[in-house]
Amino acid sequence: MIDYFLQHRRASLLIALASLVVVGSAISSEVFGGLSPCVLCLYQRIPYAITIALGLIGFAVPRLFIPAMLLAALAFLVGGGIGGFHVGVEQAWWEGTEACVGSQDKTASIDELRAQIMAAPVIRCTDIQWSLFGISMAGYNVLVSLALAAYALLAAAKRNKAE
Repeated sequence: MIDYFLQHRRASLLIALASLVVVGSAISSEVFGGLSPCVLCLYQRIPYAITIALGLIGFAVPRLFIPAMLLAALAFLVGGGIGGFHVGVEQAWWEGTEACVGSQDKTASIDELRAQIMAAPVIRCTDIQWSLFGISMAGYNVLVSLALAAYALLAAAKRNKAE
């Protein structure tokens, strides 16, 4: 049964479809769930957009399947890294970027403070808007990213062994 899902065309489509489902779920949580993404949430979507394209390339051009899966695995690992960083910010293990937490400049004038407030993100990266079993969306992103990276590597290895 596993071999069935590791065949290159199915594996490519599964990578693209899984990535589309993750991004669609994030957007649905905004539209239907009323959640607002922070800057790290938005950054975590970029690797999924890349893996959608790579999955489609691997499907359409069989000779590019292995490079596409290897690049997809790398993109998933980068996305998982961003998610891991986000979890650390949420848990206060470390401080987020200035875009996450805003400027800490205490010497600003009233006009500069007003400009900072108006330019500040609506949602801070430290705010956990949704969690299930104590795991935030960023935490689930880490788990899904690692699983999809492993799957992409396994599919590439199987195809390489078959050739």
